[in-house]
Amino acid sequence: MSEGSGTSRRAAHLELDEPMAARLRATLPLVAERTVTAITAEVSAYSGALTGQMRAKIENAVRIALGTFLQLLGRPEASDPSTPLTPALEAAYALGSGEARSGRSMDALLAAYRVGARVSWREVSTTTVRGGLAAATVAEFAELMFAYIDELSAASVAGHADELASVGRARRRYLERLSQQLLAGESEDVLRRGAERADWPVPQTLTVVLLPRSSLRTVLTVLSPHTLESGEDMPGVDPTEELAVLLVPDVHGGRRRQLVRVLHGHRAVLGPARPWHRVAGSYERATRALLLGLPRAAADAPLDTEQHLAELLLSTDPEALADLRAQVLRPLASLPPATAHRLAETLRAWLLHQGRRDDVAAALFVHPQTVRYRMAKVREMYGDRLHDPATVLDLTLALAVLPAGEGAG
Repeated sequence: MSEGSGTSRRAAHLELDEPMAARLRATLPLVAERTVTAITAEVSAYSGALTGQMRAKIENAVRIALGTFLQLLGRPEASDPSTPLTPALEAAYALGSGEARSGRSMDALLAAYRVGARVSWREVSTTTVRGGLAAATVAEFAELMFAYIDELSAASVAGHADELASVGRARRRYLERLSQQLLAGESEDVLRRGAERADWPVPQTLTVVLLPRSSLRTVLTVLSPHTLESGEDMPGVDPTEELAVLLVPDVHGGRRRQLVRVLHGHRAVLGPARPWHRVAGSYERATRALLLGLPRAAADAPLDTEQHLAELLLSTDPEALADLRAQVLRPLASLPPATAHRLAETLRAWLLHQGRRDDVAAALFVHPQTVRYRMAKVREMYGDRLHDPATVLDLTLALAVLPAGEGAG
């Protein structure tokens, strides 16, 4: 709100005698009434909104604004020009803030000012002309009046913009807090209150996406505007990774496939879809897949946890898996490590390919006769236990995922 504005300084040079000022003051109630009537008729955002106490409040604001202008014209040149104008500008600023809180746009507010300026001048000019004010003085009066209304509208626009910025900052804080509550697995009641506070529409499901922060802006531009973003360090993940976490609403079926395409090239990790209030489970699975270093379908493809459920399941208790592997491979323990490894590798392929020798050989890049020889050695070591369903189950689980560093050979 400017002090000592150009309007204030120039107003002191305009001669307006007391009888004319009195006539103009007398017209203020009528001017205010007609101004508000025109605004409600011509600005759709205010149609039906300015009624009852609200209408009376706005009419009074118009009277005060015009009264302040007349007060400016009646002040001696030597007086402080900011004194009468500052309250009017503060009131205009507050009006803009209130209109933003009411959900009306800046365009609607400016349209109301334009209509108000036109109607106010039409009524006021009639009084000045009938009062015998000289044409040059009327013209200067008009110029000052419109400059004054411009100052008021600028103050309202500032109030409107500041309020929206303040609300935006508050909402971002609420959304960030909601993200943290979701990832922490808070109760549904707590989460619903957080969603209401943040004005966030509750989806059916949420899916966690982990990706480098450098890719964040690019990816967000093509996702739902209701996607949540966590700016906090991710628990359980090395902060030097510089990863961000997104909570994407309602991506299942075809939408999940589309999301996978969007994430291609961004080194992302994609968790499962979960009911929105249980998205912490999606986060836990995505971070576990990241820490396990599970393989991707292609170098730049996202790591989709839905394609690695067996590995994730078998990784839930690494010690139990190691104990099971040691137990079922005990018959091979007396052999040299390299030989034991080759036989275990062959047994794994034999189980996965259901004993089809050519398929086993192709998987291991060896001759079928080599498979026959190795499996003969395995049968020597295990005997009839290879026909026991319980032993076959244990072997399949133990050998389903080879320990790091082991592979075909």
